[in-house]
Amino acid sequence: MSAVCESYYSREKVFVDSFTCPKAGGESTAVFCCGFSDLKYCCDDPNSFFPYEYGYMWWLSLGALVGLSVAAVVLLAFIITLCVLCYLFVTTKPRGLDSGLPLRATGTESESVQCPSS
Repeated sequence: MSAVCESYYSREKVFVDSFTCPKAGGESTAVFCCGFSDLKYCCDDPNSFFPYEYGYMWWLSLGALVGLSVAAVVLLAFIITLCVLCYLFVTTKPRGLDSGLPLRATGTESESVQCPSS
């Protein structure tokens, strides 16, 4: 099986002649013509869009994963701190005003001590 990549003009406006895949001296499994209108190459996957090795993409994915992990940890720490502060605010909030005087129910009279008169 082989494919023919038609001639094209590169981004630098250089004319590139048509060629047959696989190229001489290239990988024997690269039997498909892949690429864009200004860059064509032989590849082993007909759905391939990039002529580069995929190794660099793993580094980008790893960097994005590390960045997202750090952001998630910071967000989690912020949420935990917020919850702890809210809990402390609610539990240490005074329930009422304390005047320092003992409370008595209204309508009750204290026993009055009468002194004997002489």
